[in-house]
Amino acid sequence: MSSKSESKLAGQYFDAAIDLLRRVRDEESGNIAEAGALLADAAASGGRLFAFGAGHSSLAAQEVVYRAGGLALMNLLAVPGVVGVDVMPATLGSALERVDGLAGAVLDSSPARSGDVLVIVSLSGRNSLPVEMAMNARALGLKVIGVTSVAYATQTRSRHTSGTFLKDHCDVVVDSKIAVGDAELSLDGVDAPFGPASGVVTNALMQAMTATAVEHLAARGIQPPLLRSGNVDGGHDWNGRVFQEYGERIFYRH
Repeated sequence: MSSKSESKLAGQYFDAAIDLLRRVRDEESGNIAEAGALLADAAASGGRLFAFGAGHSSLAAQEVVYRAGGLALMNLLAVPGVVGVDVMPATLGSALERVDGLAGAVLDSSPARSGDVLVIVSLSGRNSLPVEMAMNARALGLKVIGVTSVAYATQTRSRHTSGTFLKDHCDVVVDSKIAVGDAELSLDGVDAPFGPASGVVTNALMQAMTATAVEHLAARGIQPPLLRSGNVDGGHDWNGRVFQEYGERIFYRH
């Protein structure tokens, strides 16, 4: 394959990702604003913020936890075996997403409580784990924000016994607009499509919601509990003061 062909595919990927980012900016602005308001409401009222995702969706959840420029109150709700691809075999993580009852056990042993907000990231929203996580979280009194591709709900079948999807159990749904299969590129002679864009888009959505929450807090005269980079002078001292003030609502330090 020539370098010219490689450049063409790289350009096509960037164009596809940019188009998706424009779509979510234009079509999901209302839902992003509503999600940011929920995060701000919880932050202002003493609530805690959590993010959950399984497999590669976990990367988007981790994107906003202990993040320079991020809200210190955002905690990762981790489910052993499904955070990324750190288990062997990697397929075990996918299998655990389909196990009924796992979400309830995780929530029952977590610090999450009524009044908190949980952001659930799931591209397909069809597996038992994200569906039950949303159902159980709302039963406990949490507000749930779902970041998912709504297209899966019309083009695939749910794997949960209820036949429902993540989008059916959220207070706010933010649609990532990712096509079923999550592959933006194809090439003659290559049997499978490639070039997934869900990571780019979902990470951007998480940061957009965070920015909106900061905007809401500032409008109320509340100083948002933001973290600074430890690689800039004074960053560690700044973060130390934030941790001291909000330590009871931050769980990744314990």
